[in-house]
Parts: sequence; structure tokens; C-alpha cells
Amino acid sequence: MIEEPAVVIDNDGDFSRVETQRKTTCGGCAANNTCGTSVLAKVFGQKRTVLIVQNTIGAQPGEQVILGLPDASLPKASFLLYILPLLSMLLFALAGEWLAQVNHLSTIAEPAAILCGLLGLLAGLKGVSIYTQRFDNDHNYQAIILRRANQSTVDFVTR
Repeated sequence: MIEEPAVVIDNDGDFSRVETQRKTTCGGCAANNTCGTSVLAKVFGQKRTVLIVQNTIGAQPGEQVILGLPDASLPKASFLLYILPLLSMLLFALAGEWLAQVNHLSTIAEPAAILCGLLGLLAGLKGVSIYTQRFDNDHNYQAIILRRANQSTVDFVTR
């Protein structure tokens, strides 16, 4: 189970809105001050994310909790969100270049590949959006509140 600390914002029946903070691994290595990722993390700051999750323990607003997501869902979701749109973009770009070559339009083969690649990326993203709607009611892809957290577990909450 993948776990993440969060804070309950409010409740709505069996569900709660919770807030988590995106973490970076910056600061954990010797290249912290010279690393490009570290610089980007400082520029964009710590982002907070609000999620609606199933409240299985009856946590109340203001409580610090631990969210859980099944391990098996992460690889499949990552593949869908990252690899499929990129593969779609690549295939559409290759098809656009091939179509330009077949139609003896070699002077526009590169612009055709670029345009078709962008269309492929958009089509891939739309396809992922449509496909993932079927996961709305699948408990394997929904975070739940597992337990209450102690103060040292959730240290990002300062309002």
C-alpha cells in the first residue's frame, strides 16, 4: 500500500476532502545546491493538492491522517498517463511523415510529422481521459483514509 500524509479539510457523508503536500527528494543529496531539480523545486515551491477520498475511519476536519492507495494501481496508472500519449504522438508523427512521402509531398514531410504528432498527443490524452472514467468507481484506483497520523508524521500543516 502506498501511503501519504494528509489533513482532512471537510466531510461529506462517507467522503472527505483532504489536502496533501507534494514532496521532493531535494535536500537529501550532496548536489542539493547545484542540482537543476533542486532549483526548480525552489522556484515552484511546495504544491498542495486537494483530493476527495473515502473516509473509512470517521476522521474529522483538521485531523491529520494517512491516505492509502493499492500498490498495483500505480504502474498501470503511470503507463496510461505517460506512455500511451507519447506512443500515440510518435505513431501519429510517423504516419504523418509516411503519408507526406507516399503522396510525393516530401517538402512538407517534417511539418506534417510535427502537426500529426501534436494531433496524436492530443488524441492520446483524450483517449486516456475517456478510458480512465471507468476507474471512477474502481476501489483499486481510489485513495482511502487508512488511519490517524501522529504529529511527527504530518509536519507540513502550517496555516
